[in-house]
Amino acid sequence: MKERPIRTTVIGSYPFPGWLEFASAQLEQFGPADLAEMQEDAVIAAIHDQLQAGLDVITDGEQTRLDFNLSFYGHLQGIRPQPQIARRWGPPAHDQRGKYLITAELSAPEGLGVVQEYLRLKRLAPAGPVLKASIPGPYTLSGRLIPNGPYSDRFAVTEALLPIVRDELQALVQAGCTEITVDEPSMSCYAYKEDTRRFVDLFNRTVEPIVGACRLSTHLCFGNYKGRAVGYRRIAPMFPDFLDFKVDEIHVEMASREFAEIELIEQIGRKMDVAVGIVDVKSYYIESVDDIAERIRLCLKYVPAHRLSVAPDCGLSQTARWAARKKLANMVAGARKVRQSL
Repeated sequence: MKERPIRTTVIGSYPFPGWLEFASAQLEQFGPADLAEMQEDAVIAAIHDQLQAGLDVITDGEQTRLDFNLSFYGHLQGIRPQPQIARRWGPPAHDQRGKYLITAELSAPEGLGVVQEYLRLKRLAPAGPVLKASIPGPYTLSGRLIPNGPYSDRFAVTEALLPIVRDELQALVQAGCTEITVDEPSMSCYAYKEDTRRFVDLFNRTVEPIVGACRLSTHLCFGNYKGRAVGYRRIAPMFPDFLDFKVDEIHVEMASREFAEIELIEQIGRKMDVAVGIVDVKSYYIESVDDIAERIRLCLKYVPAHRLSVAPDCGLSQTARWAARKKLANMVAGARKVRQSL
């Protein structure tokens, strides 16, 4: 259950410190102990910034993930990097991201690494805030894997990844994690043209073993690679089918779309909690405390305070750290201002 109305939370990722960006490009100069120390220091920095902002829910900032889903491919067996990236120069787009060839049966004998991330967060974070772990769902995780052999299309790849993600979710709960987000932005990006009932079936089979064992949410957005969207930016095609996701909370991207379709959160609020993306991670306009309060009051026209959480639109990994700090601090202050007036 939520601990308070208008809870302040984050999606998962947080900007890398500048020194980590530099070091990540020169990993060959570091030994295993150096790398472990570097990762721990980065998580400490992410925790510090989130605590300073006053968030109710924090994450490890995904400081050990160099890419939203490519980082997980290092845990998979049966794949190898595609030798050539399609386009290396020019404006950022997804064709500049790496892809992987499937060479054998997909497996992850030692898991996907999320349990280790959570245990590190648990060890380093002080008592007080809720600790959240996030993991890509199998459809999103399949996005950079090229179908091959027995995996004839993306859905076949997704089916192979589903039990791997499910096992990781169960291991997270067993490790004591009480709040988990399953990120499925690919589902929201392609809801306008794919079978949404099929998406619901895939999602619910993934999370089935942990339903009721933790506070479970899903994050639906339209992409944020290099601060750019990738999908068809409407949530209407997701409804009503996505309301059958077996979750306690659905997060939707709103701020970057100037709160278009905000009335649709009423449908979510009838069945579960709703987390509204109230801060635009793609913009360097710093939302003021009054901006945040006004946006929250808009949300309260459609959902009651006890059903509402507020968050950035997406992870903050593509936003400069100085801006992320200010945006989070103002988001918390704006939520506090409205909460006090209830």
